[in-house]
Amino acid sequence: MRPSSGATYRHVQGLSRGLSILHAINLSADGWASIAELSATTGLHRTTVRRLLETLQAEGYVRRSVSDDSYRLNQKIRQLSDGFTDDEWISEVANPVLGELLQKVVWPSDLCTLDGDSMLVRETTHRFSPLSFHRAMIRQRMPVLHTSAGRAYLAWCSAEERQQILQLLVAGNDEQANFARNRVLVDQMLEKVRRQGYATNDGEWNQQIKIAAIAVPIRHNGHVLASINVVFLKKAMSLAEAVERYLPELNSAVGKIQARLSEMDTALPQGTPGISIQES
Repeated sequence: MRPSSGATYRHVQGLSRGLSILHAINLSADGWASIAELSATTGLHRTTVRRLLETLQAEGYVRRSVSDDSYRLNQKIRQLSDGFTDDEWISEVANPVLGELLQKVVWPSDLCTLDGDSMLVRETTHRFSPLSFHRAMIRQRMPVLHTSAGRAYLAWCSAEERQQILQLLVAGNDEQANFARNRVLVDQMLEKVRRQGYATNDGEWNQQIKIAAIAVPIRHNGHVLASINVVFLKKAMSLAEAVERYLPELNSAVGKIQARLSEMDTALPQGTPGISIQES
């Protein structure tokens, strides 16, 4: 999905080598490695490895064990991931999968995460789909209760989180707030979503009355992190037709993302102060 970087400047080899050292330590057994082991893993000469380690140690990103001359990641490495939230992890992992999904369904899709009282579009294929009717969807905010993406998130998130979201929606003064105040109607809608295994909307969002969509959640370690939809024009097909045509591909795409997230978890040695997905 992403165009080439189009880099203007020369590749900084020293930076790449330093990052490869950090990566090698992060993946090493028990979270530590000797210079010889790092040299073998990275293919760098031992002298180069030592020089890079001394620089990283001086900057506070690694520390040397005087007992066995091994190197470990230092606590400062966590600062590198402080601004890289679940949303960025999901976007990074989902991006190529959304591109594959577009090739199969042609209609555009959005990756959405919860952002306060709205669903925020983190990634989208609208700008690449020949059937797209909205080219600028990235970072757009959508209502939780009136979109398939929001309904999918709300239906499968924890009861505690659902209660907090609904309380936030009720405090508003818009159409969504009125919907949220009718808890019987909300509960019936969410129960239907869970029963059928996917969420839909069929023009219920007043700003997009000609648009329909189906969506499913992305779940990881017992939490809902995001949702993905397939969006189409109501006049093009019914919801039933869309479900029959596109739900299998949508579920497959979500399965790939969830599997990749699990792989990223298992790639990090237990007890290593490496970068991992933080659960809220």
